[in-house]
Amino acid sequence: MRSTPLAATTVAGALALAGALVPVGTASADDALPTPTERTVTDGRTTFAQVINPAGGAVLSYVPGGSVKLLRVTTDTAVLAFKDMNANGRLDTWEDWRQPTAVRAKALAQELTIPQVAGLMLFSSHERDAAAGLTDAQRKYLGVDHLRNVLNASSNDVRANVTWVNQVQAYAESRAKAGLPYVPVNFSSDPRSTAANDSAYNAAGNDISRWPSNLGLAATFSRKTMLDFASTSSAEYRAMGITTALGPQIDLATEPRWLRVDGTFGENTALASTMAKAYVEGSQNTYDLYGHPTGWGEDSINTMIKHWPGDGPGEGGRESHLNAGKYAVYPGNNWAEHLKPFQVARDAMAVMSSYSIAIAKDGSPLTGNRVGSAYDKVKIDVARGAGYDGVICTDWGVTRGYTDPNSPFGMAWGMEKASVEERHYAVLRAGLDMFGGNNATAPVLAAHAMWQQDFQAGKVPISADARFRQSAERILRMLFAPGLFENPYLDLAKSQATVASKDKLRRGIAAQLDSVVMLKNAHRTIRKSSLASFKDRTVYIPSSIGHGFPSVFSQATKDVVGPTLDVETAKKYFKKVLTDTPVLDAQGRVVDYRQPDLSSVDLVLAAMRGPDNGDNFTGAGMNKDGTFYPLSLQWRPYTAVGPHVRRTSIAGDLRADGTQENRSYYGATSKIGNEYDLTAVLRAAQAVRKVERRTGRHIPVIVSVKAKTSFIPAEFERQADAILVGYSVSDQALIETALGQHEPRGRLPMTSPKDMDAVEAQLEDVGQDMTPYRDSQGNTYAFGYGLGWKGVLGRRR
Repeated sequence: MRSTPLAATTVAGALALAGALVPVGTASADDALPTPTERTVTDGRTTFAQVINPAGGAVLSYVPGGSVKLLRVTTDTAVLAFKDMNANGRLDTWEDWRQPTAVRAKALAQELTIPQVAGLMLFSSHERDAAAGLTDAQRKYLGVDHLRNVLNASSNDVRANVTWVNQVQAYAESRAKAGLPYVPVNFSSDPRSTAANDSAYNAAGNDISRWPSNLGLAATFSRKTMLDFASTSSAEYRAMGITTALGPQIDLATEPRWLRVDGTFGENTALASTMAKAYVEGSQNTYDLYGHPTGWGEDSINTMIKHWPGDGPGEGGRESHLNAGKYAVYPGNNWAEHLKPFQVARDAMAVMSSYSIAIAKDGSPLTGNRVGSAYDKVKIDVARGAGYDGVICTDWGVTRGYTDPNSPFGMAWGMEKASVEERHYAVLRAGLDMFGGNNATAPVLAAHAMWQQDFQAGKVPISADARFRQSAERILRMLFAPGLFENPYLDLAKSQATVASKDKLRRGIAAQLDSVVMLKNAHRTIRKSSLASFKDRTVYIPSSIGHGFPSVFSQATKDVVGPTLDVETAKKYFKKVLTDTPVLDAQGRVVDYRQPDLSSVDLVLAAMRGPDNGDNFTGAGMNKDGTFYPLSLQWRPYTAVGPHVRRTSIAGDLRADGTQENRSYYGATSKIGNEYDLTAVLRAAQAVRKVERRTGRHIPVIVSVKAKTSFIPAEFERQADAILVGYSVSDQALIETALGQHEPRGRLPMTSPKDMDAVEAQLEDVGQDMTPYRDSQGNTYAFGYGLGWKGVLGRRR
């Protein structure tokens, strides 16, 4: 086997023929063999060369005339091209795309400088503006701090993403030189594909296929649908340069009030495990024309399952992003159950740790450590002891404390009094590999020095260099597996043809429709129907008011006002769409509504969001004065005085005198931002019943609940003829289901409780332990329940 540099003059010739395929290499005896071809690609900002190896070999891309050169290797059957990424003029093991990922990662981990490894261990803070292109701040963390894992939180604008990604990759490539090997950039993303933009993590922009939330995908009870979503969204992610999904979120949703239930696969371990495994399999594979997995390919992405070892059992449903919910409690001694989805999905390339401190039923630390998961070696050892050798990354912000100077929030639970450098060291001592939300290597290198000092003192078994290279090897697998070292650049035209292609949009809409759950269908209100039968009808869509909550980012709040379903969408199906007229106060805010004359109405389509308690960053459940109030699954105010409300919380901060803070909310009242949703539904039902009594004709009331977790139907069920539930689906999916265009197939991934006493009686760490609601038709809204046109759906897999 001979290895020689590819002629620079050939590269120049390729650039002269923009877009044309020309042979790579100079005339030689090798010309009888198949040879690589090269073409020039530009997105308007970045121009790069793309090299296609013969016989199905790797596709390479690089910036001609830059730091990375090409090597030619002649085999018995072909001439192959490789990238010389450390400027030594020879083909090293890690540069050889024919070698296995693990072999390449191990080899490069030994060659990188320690500052480069420290940079690899960083996962950037959120980058929200791809359209701005490469910024000075990004140049700093890429060039000075060697950061190579970037969180893309920008919109779904394909052009903006492609041009930014190519700029960033070109800059990273330009930093390579002798003694400083090239490392491409691994872009990641939180979920960005849900149909309703009702999640704090869902990216803006419509140019991507749209699907239900994870909870909605679970409602399909279909592994095939999950595989379809994973493979489709992975292809779209890759087309935008994203090679790692920060997900799926596979925490068991055993506490129905938890503010992140919509990101999970529900409360049932078997269903959540099935969906988690399918998500990982569908993402970390490429599929052939027959739907068979073929291993890693150009459409594959890494998955980072989260949040180990399960962040679902927050006491009272409070969320661990803020001080309000930093404790997860296990009154049912059910910790082991929460590990099962992670164990099934262990092929994931990476795992993200949870924020919370685990507290046993008696109030003691479950693991003996009163610290968050990123600092808890016992929790991490469970994963490593089970054989997991992939990346373990902290969730974002765990090396910041909410009591730190100039820090609006931070999740260094149990480590608030430690320095930032000590926190980094503690994370490494616990066994993790990466720091989420951190852009600077200085504290990582400080942790390296601390480790080495302890090694020399005999306190740790391996040197700091060995420990760092151990993490580097794991992290590098995430870059080698999807082929980033070979082909980091994006062809804009190809990306635009891939993202939101008609076939992908169609599959997303089909999944939305399949996920809709029908809870009630009195008198067969919803049945197979022709759209023509609605063309001369009048529909009434009530309007509502939702109040926002102050957050750590802004104390300003914004009301959500207007029709509860999209009027323009409804106009496609009906002759006339009626809705309410806003009543404004002196400041121009909507404070109420006036109903129209409903005498001519044929149908009421009303929607209501699930009870809105706030989100991860509003401190829901905790007042500014440090007292607590209940999170609720009902729309009307709930005062926590029932027999199952804890008068003394399980968890709480330890005071200086050794006593424990009581985080009980006994006697306090909930704060729901969208109580008016219920008011709107009840007003609508009352108004049309008056019309019915006057005219003698029946006007069906169909209520769609836009749910993110469980809810209590008792407040409105009897006033509705039919009830649908959509988990972050489009209004189109809800309206078409209501009009009988698609038979409901979804089933509840979460039990709907009888009342708040049933919620208080259930245990935070135990699933399916609530008394379900039983409706006026005699149906019980337990996990797995759903109706089709002909009655209760059977169990499907």
